[in-house]
Amino acid sequence: MLWLLPYVLKPEQIGLFKTIQDMAILLVPFAQLGIGNGITRFFPQISGNKAPFFTFSLFIGLGGFILIASCFLLFKDQVTNIFIRNAPEVNNFLSVALLITLFSVFNTILDAYSRSYLKIAIPSFFRDVFLRLLVTLLVFGFYFELYPFGALMWGLSGVYFTTLLTMVGYMLHIRIFNVSLHLGQLEKPITSSFLTYSLITLLGTAGALLIMKIDSLMVSSMIGLDANAIYTIGFSIAVVIEMPRRAISQVAMPVIAEKFAANLLKDIDLLYKKIAVHQFLVCLLIFLLIWVNIDSLYHFVPNREIYATGKWVVLLIGLGKLSDVIFSVNGEIIVFSRFYLFNITATLIMCVAVILLNLILIPLLGIEGAALASLLAMFLYNFIKYIYVKIKLGFDPFTWGIAKIVLLGVLSWGTVNFMLPVLPQVWLDVVVRSGILLICYSFGAWALNVSPHAEQWLREKADNFFSGT
Repeated sequence: MLWLLPYVLKPEQIGLFKTIQDMAILLVPFAQLGIGNGITRFFPQISGNKAPFFTFSLFIGLGGFILIASCFLLFKDQVTNIFIRNAPEVNNFLSVALLITLFSVFNTILDAYSRSYLKIAIPSFFRDVFLRLLVTLLVFGFYFELYPFGALMWGLSGVYFTTLLTMVGYMLHIRIFNVSLHLGQLEKPITSSFLTYSLITLLGTAGALLIMKIDSLMVSSMIGLDANAIYTIGFSIAVVIEMPRRAISQVAMPVIAEKFAANLLKDIDLLYKKIAVHQFLVCLLIFLLIWVNIDSLYHFVPNREIYATGKWVVLLIGLGKLSDVIFSVNGEIIVFSRFYLFNITATLIMCVAVILLNLILIPLLGIEGAALASLLAMFLYNFIKYIYVKIKLGFDPFTWGIAKIVLLGVLSWGTVNFMLPVLPQVWLDVVVRSGILLICYSFGAWALNVSPHAEQWLREKADNFFSGT
């Protein structure tokens, strides 16, 4: 994202590339009808043969896609009118967005099913790494003039299809891809509760994605594709901050679901606190490494005089991601608790808020306005959920460890930012700044005793390594 796309594609092409992807990703939770969360919650309740439950989920996903695709085509004129003025090229590839939606719907179902078996690492690799490698190869093909830009856009749907096939192959290999048409084996109370729960949590999932993706679509429609390209580069730098949070969430969701099923509320509260500290400790370090090197990062972006104007997008989106991290797994707790209906209220409030904030701030501040709208929306969304979990369940993720990490971050940033001069060699400047920051941050975390559990784990790993066990 930092080097290849700006080197190969023009700004308006990058903007179109990203707009189509974001449109598809935004449609996915509506098309899958929320059954990803439903699978995670009800999987422990399915005894014996789980193949009918898996097959039932696939049929629901297909039905949901058909419903959304029908609505999309029915209101196609209204959709095209949104982009006709500032980004008419988007309307030429709406079918690509639908195909990506279809393949992504099934991919999320397979991912949720694998996660229920605690098979997390390989599906995460397919979703977060393999998919990007395929996109890279696709862009290289365009660079070597193997096909025109239109074929590149259509090839994007092929990338998602290939990822889906790979996921199917993996599940067949570990023998959890079992299809059965004997749907009558499913108990009606479970299927009814499964559908009701999935439809309700649909709004929560869709709302979270809306906050993340609507800004890109609104920048394209209100400013233009070239502006969205600048915004996309900045957003892509900042989104790295939340990668550990995504991984932790994937691991935590089935655990939280099982704890609620066993009514182990104290265990969930303890997990809530531990996750908050550990993921904030890691994610804040990534944010600081990015921000102290932000000018150097843009130095390596082709045509950086165009894209460097998105520097403040990185800061604002980065702070927004940190607000998501610091509130821990509040959304996951609500989804798997008996209070999951609250997702409807929280999501409706935030959907209205994020759209209004973008409509107000984009005309005033441009792409920085979109980033600020995302920051405010993410913070408010998480704060509302935090208050609700606190009142209803008595859980609270904030401990003195969080305060220590904030202090640690401020001191580490201040040391690097105010005490180190800018070195003429860009690579050397990156290495020196990153090295000093890592030393300050690591030593500070140890001195402040931020995470005794993490320190104990590291000591055990070090002892095992040096002892050869």
